[in-house]
Amino acid sequence: MDKARSRAGQPGIQWRDLSPSAIIAGFVAVLVGYTSSAAIIFQAAEAAGATPAQIGGWLAMLGLAMGLSSLGLSLYTRAPVLTAWSTPGAALLATSLPGIGLNETIGIFIFANALILISGVTGLFARLMNIIPPALSGAMLAGILLRFGLGAFAPLQGNLALAGGMCLAYFLARRWLPRFAVLLALAAGLVIAALQGSITFSHQPLALATPAFIQPAFNLHSLIGIGIPFFVVTMASQNAPGIATLQAAGYRVPISLLISATALLALLLSPFGGFSVCIAAITAAICMGPEIHPDPARRYMAAVAAGLFYLLAGLFGGSIGMLFSALPAPLIQTIAGLALLSTLSGSLSRALQEEQGRDAAIVTFLITASGLTLWGVGAAFWGLVGGVLVWLLLPRTR
Repeated sequence: MDKARSRAGQPGIQWRDLSPSAIIAGFVAVLVGYTSSAAIIFQAAEAAGATPAQIGGWLAMLGLAMGLSSLGLSLYTRAPVLTAWSTPGAALLATSLPGIGLNETIGIFIFANALILISGVTGLFARLMNIIPPALSGAMLAGILLRFGLGAFAPLQGNLALAGGMCLAYFLARRWLPRFAVLLALAAGLVIAALQGSITFSHQPLALATPAFIQPAFNLHSLIGIGIPFFVVTMASQNAPGIATLQAAGYRVPISLLISATALLALLLSPFGGFSVCIAAITAAICMGPEIHPDPARRYMAAVAAGLFYLLAGLFGGSIGMLFSALPAPLIQTIAGLALLSTLSGSLSRALQEEQGRDAAIVTFLITASGLTLWGVGAAFWGLVGGVLVWLLLPRTR
């Protein structure tokens, strides 16, 4: 990978590095990113009280942010640096934002992204992550995602054909086409919902989304109860795996620069609904395989292609928002739950992997999943506090 490192910072696009396989990989990465988590973002924005037009603006802003950051960082580092929004963070927001209000929600975005920027600029990223045991961050994330996991199967009672057909399509695809499992489940849901006549499009004409500025408001309870857990989840479950994915593939990238650049962009776009810009992990892995190019130093073009596709998707964010507002609620719940199944199982695995920390991890998981609220502060924060206390009180040797 020395060759890849030596080319970092070269200006301009080396078009000779572009290949059809890189273009296909970039398209698949964006497709997987949207199909796996756009429904969760829709739920989070809806929980904050955003209108369908505002949700379209949020999706447009996120697409533009991912496109610009993926293009810029990949061209600068000559590594496949693909960015993404924080799917675990969106799941936290969807469960925590009801009753908060849109203006306070924007304040939470600004607060959390400012914390990420500080941790990147000061180089404290690794040290901050070491303060919280990985088992506890995994348990907190699992508690946040539990509602989504249950939501994947709860619609079976009310609409067996729709939810059951989507689950069947998902697990069959997991057997033979795992990369496209969420996409095929969504396709099956759309077909069944269309046959049932439950897709109701509005008569508004399709138009390019225009993100609107939302005045932020800051409330101490929501900043502590939602902003701090959002910061922890984003760093531990999105940025850290993203950096680890790049390093595992042999790319030695400037970590503080990547964290600082993505956090600064997210901070600037927070008032327009750009709630997070992070280093991608799962979709980034799609852009790093040997099938893209035999030379690892030329695989960055897959992330560049993904950036261009993200920009294109961002221009039509309003259409994506209108699509999800037209879909029946059971379809949204099922696809969101199925998309997060692997993340939920991975979080539980990390939480319970070490026997000596299981008591603290299970306390964190149960408090977070309980929905507990004390003094206006939400369950994710108290789950983390309870887990840390148990971690400190109990001996960690058996």
